[in-house]
Amino acid sequence: MSDLDSTRKFVVLLVEDSNVDARLTRAALEENHFNVELHHAIDGREGIAFLRREAPAYADAPRPDMILLDLNMPRMNGREFLAELKTEAGLADIPVVVLTTSDVEQDVVASYQLGAAGFVTKPVDLDQFIQAVRYLGDYWFNLVRMPRG
Repeated sequence: MSDLDSTRKFVVLLVEDSNVDARLTRAALEENHFNVELHHAIDGREGIAFLRREAPAYADAPRPDMILLDLNMPRMNGREFLAELKTEAGLADIPVVVLTTSDVEQDVVASYQLGAAGFVTKPVDLDQFIQAVRYLGDYWFNLVRMPRG
C-alpha cells in the first residue's frame, strides 16, 4: 500500500447478494495476501445503511477506502446504489469498482456514467477470478494514491 500506513488495513465494502461470490471474493483477497478489512452488505440498501451508519449494527462502521459492487441485486441494485451514493456528501468520493457477472456494454456505460471508478466482469473460472482480484488489488491497494484520512 504505497500511500496508506503499511500497518493499516485497506477497508473494502463488498456489496454483493450472493454469499458464494462474497466468500470467493474474500478467499481471493486472502489468497493474494492483500491487507484488507472486508465488510459485506447483501444489497444496495444494506450498503447505504452501512455507509450512513444507520442501523445499530453499523454505528461504528469504518469508512471504506473502496467499494466492490455487484449490479444485479434485489431491493436496491448496483445502479440504484451508485446513483444514490454519488449524491451523498462525504461518501461520493469513495471509489466504486463494479465487480459483476455482466459483460453487457449497456451496464458498463451506465456504471461509468453513474460514477464507477472501474468495471470488472467476474471470470467464471476460479483461477481467473483469483487473478482478476490480484490485478484489481495490485492497482487499488498498491499503485493508486488514495487521500489520507
